Amino acid sequence: MLDILEWYGAIAAVIAALVVATNVNARVTGWAFVLFVTSSLALTAWGFLSEDASGIGWQNIALLLINLWGVYRYLGPRKGGEEESAKTAEEAG
Repeated sequence: MLDILEWYGAIAAVIAALVVATNVNARVTGWAFVLFVTSSLALTAWGFLSEDASGIGWQNIALLLINLWGVYRYLGPRKGGEEESAKTAEEAG
């Protein structure tokens, strides 16, 4: 079980980082942050369940909070003004 947590966390983080780096669009980046969240959860569990890996556990608690902010930032509720500005820019263009 620990091996699965470790490897899932590592592979999911690499895939999420690749998706964020491609910068396709905000929605895709938001879903990459969801993947980062699952990676952080897996590595937090692995860190605290493994011997001598609690540093990774604490690191991933911090990363989990950052990744949750990313999910909110990219997939959370949009402000009405932002949508109106985008529509106005499209109409003007």
